[in-house]
Amino acid sequence: MPKTDNLNKKYYRISEVAAILGLPASTLRYWENEFTVIKPKRSDTNRRLYTPADIETIRLIYYLVKEKGMKLDAAQAEIVRNRTNVSKRIEVIDRLREVRQQLLTMQREIEKIRF
Repeated sequence: MPKTDNLNKKYYRISEVAAILGLPASTLRYWENEFTVIKPKRSDTNRRLYTPADIETIRLIYYLVKEKGMKLDAAQAEIVRNRTNVSKRIEVIDRLREVRQQLLTMQREIEKIRF
């Protein structure tokens, strides 16, 4: 799952959000139409400007749709109904993935020593 820990700007353009999350900009535009919880601001030139909170919401949608395989309407309902628990699940999954990577690295190092 894409990481969004180092978001230090106030606003991000759609191309930046696409790069951060590893999604095509067309998916972001589509999800904006399908999910009422995604509401990026618009610049004077009508460009989308996403806040870190918007990016985190999209990350939740990514998890529910791409990783859990939920339908779009079910994902929206889950976010509206139970956003905190979804966020906590994502945090736990991210931490478990980090621990797994560390263990795999340690395993490779041990195998190098044994052979």
